[in-house]
This record gives sequence, structure tokens and C-alpha cells, in this order.
Amino acid sequence: MTASGAQAGSPAADSDDLDVEEALALVREPKDDGTTPAPRSEPAAEGHERHRATPWPQAREIAARAARSGARRAPVSVPLAEALGLALAAPLDALTDLPSFDTSAMDGWAVAGPGPWEVRAEGVLAGHAQPEPLTDGEAVRIATGARIPVDTTAVLRTEHGRSDAQGRLHTTRDMEHGQDIRPRGQECRSGDQLLPVGTLITPAVLGLAAAAGYDTVTAVPRPRVEVLVLGDELLTEGLPHDGLIRDALGPMLPPWLRALGAEVVAVRRLGDDARALRKAVTGSDADLIVTTGGTAAGPVDHVHPILERIGAELLVDGVKVRPGHPMLLARTGSNQHLVGLPGNPLAAVSGLLTLAEPLLRTLAAHPAPEPYTLPIREAVQGHPYDTRLVPVMLRGDRALPLHYNGPAMLRGIAAADALAVVPPGGTRQGEETELLDLPWAAAGIGVCFT
Repeated sequence: MTASGAQAGSPAADSDDLDVEEALALVREPKDDGTTPAPRSEPAAEGHERHRATPWPQAREIAARAARSGARRAPVSVPLAEALGLALAAPLDALTDLPSFDTSAMDGWAVAGPGPWEVRAEGVLAGHAQPEPLTDGEAVRIATGARIPVDTTAVLRTEHGRSDAQGRLHTTRDMEHGQDIRPRGQECRSGDQLLPVGTLITPAVLGLAAAAGYDTVTAVPRPRVEVLVLGDELLTEGLPHDGLIRDALGPMLPPWLRALGAEVVAVRRLGDDARALRKAVTGSDADLIVTTGGTAAGPVDHVHPILERIGAELLVDGVKVRPGHPMLLARTGSNQHLVGLPGNPLAAVSGLLTLAEPLLRTLAAHPAPEPYTLPIREAVQGHPYDTRLVPVMLRGDRALPLHYNGPAMLRGIAAADALAVVPPGGTRQGEETELLDLPWAAAGIGVCFT
């Protein structure tokens, strides 16, 4: 495996990325005056790679556009219990009036006419059949959600009623006609549109759908993803030894992809076997194939040659971002794409959020998150000509850059709430900086790691 396929614990870095020592030096060590050094001139030897690589913002746009260019994905009928996080593919129309009958909004008494009232012996509970009508001067105990008897004037709350020595009910304050009665159809009428196509299914949407009579909803299906872990040097258990290192991406990527709304259909470990990789890619029926490592030009970096052999269309071949420069995006079929992630763990995270996230989001018909910025607490030196993605913690109204942000490191991202998007040239202390939220930090409904 070449440097691009290295995993956590490896001294190698992405073939074109900053090394670990340089990366450490770039974070939380601003100059005394808080300014950022001027960019260095571009090395001539990198000119060809610079020309081919795609700017970071454009790469994200290409990934989203690629998902829209395929055939429309057929909607599916999903039980409510499995629909959380999906997007509605059909409007949610009311199947009944809500409420479907007049109900009590409070515990108390249903009363008819002016008081005082004689109270019936038996009360009215929720879930029971229509009670007997009331006559003027009559009241009946009633529970919240119970059906209102015909000819009820209002509901008198428990705390607003008192009984006299003869057992008659009196009100302790003025009462209006219809008070604390939820009339039939107050929230909606049958056939009303409750929510439009594209609405994200949150817990509240599930509750509304159930109240409106739905057992299933019509939704855009979760994108199906297959993960192919490459590299002969990877261990799945125990301590690193004899040049072998632990695979960090195999355990990390599947739950992260699920948090992005995907259904992970398989995780396969292929080593550095070109034949096995080609068979896996051509045999997959997933919407998205994600590979780890092998995206550079070393002797066992097989991703590019195999994509060429199978006639795949390279949409993004390298991105001007650090870490993660040698990532790629290819169209491998009319409705299938492949995202090739660098093998270094933080570089792979960069590729995941640069290419996989916008593609998966678009496939799932989720809206793009609204961009936002916060002031950076400490200056961050930029790469001369590439965007940098730097793990940060959010503290109050500021973002604090974290140490341990080299391409092969996960210690910084494990403590992070977001990634700061540092433009070429860097950011000064206090400067507004674009942030990419991590799924779990956003506390969104997409956080599903199972």
C-alpha cells in the first residue's frame, strides 16, 4: 500500500498532504500579532497535479449534481417505525378530521347550561363510546381526550369547580361557551395537506402521521452503500506489530455513513488485490461504493486502473483540500457512483464530508444544510493554495482549533464538534470561519449508529 493507503498509526501521509509534524505546527500556534503568513508560491513540480485537482467547493457541488443526474429513485412504502430520517416522497394528507370528534381538552366536568349543575354518577373516559346527551343544569365528570356529550356548553376544569353541601357543582370563575372543548376538525379536515413532498421525517412527523391515521408513509429510500476496505497492512484486532497496523476505517465508516442517512449493505476487506477489487466493484448493486486507500499512483494503488478498465467516468480526480487531496468520485453505472477515500483516517473523513455527504444527501432528497460561520478563537495557518479542514470544538460563540489534526490522526476529530473550512492563506484570530457540523454534534435525527 502506498502512502495514500496508510491508516492510523502509520508514519505515512497522503501523497500530497502535509506531514504530521507540519500539521501539528499549523494549529493553535498563531504568530504573536495574530496574523497569518503570506502563502508560499506554488512548487513547479506540483503543477500538473494542481491543474487536475478540483477546488473544494466545486467538488462538493459536483457530488451533489452527480446524484441528481441519475434516474429517479422509486419511492417506497415504509412502516412508521422505520421511517425516521427519510424524506417524504408524497404529500402527507389527512386521512381523517383531527380531532375526529369533539373532545375534552382538560380533566373536569362537561356541563350544560348555566350552573349550578347536578352531577351524574358515572363519568366519561377517553376511548369510550359516545356518552348520553346532557340536559340543562346537568354535568358529568370527563377525562382529557374523552368524547364530549351532545349539548355540552363547556368543560369546567377540575381546579375551577367546587361542590356545595347538596353535591351540586359550582364554578369558581367566569366560563365561556365552548371553553376547553377541542371541536372536530380543529387541527385539520380530511384531505388537507399536512406536510409537502420533501419534508424530513422527524419524530414529530411520525407522531402527526400516526394521529392522521397512517401506518406507513411514502418516502425516498435510504441510499445503499457498500464499503470496500483495501490494504494488506491492516489488522482487525490486537496491537500493531511487524509493520501491520490496525484498521481504523472499517469500524468508523459504516456508522458514520449511517449517521449520514445511508443503509450500509456490506463491509468487505479486500487487501491489495486488484482482481478482488474489480470483481467487487462490478458485482455491486449499491447506489454508492466507498473504497478506502489505493487512490494515488503507487504499485498497489489499484482504484484508478480498475475504474479505467471498467469504463467508469471520473468526475472528480483529486481535490484541493488538506487532508484528503487524493480523493476521487466516479460514475460506475447509470445509477451508481464510487467515492475513493484516501487511506489515512482524517484524510478519509475529509473525503467522506467532501464527496460522500453531498452525494448521499441528494440521493436521500435531504436539503443542504444552511452554511454558517463562527469566529475562530485562534489563528489557523492555511495551505498555500488548498482549503484545509481542521477539527474544532464549539465553545460558546467561537470555534477552538484542535491539536492532532494530521492526515493519519483521529485524536482531534474524536473530540471535535465540527470541521472548520480554512481557505488558502489561513484565518486570523477572531475571523468568521465556515463550519461543517459533524452528524452527532448537530444532535439531528440522522444520528443512527445501529
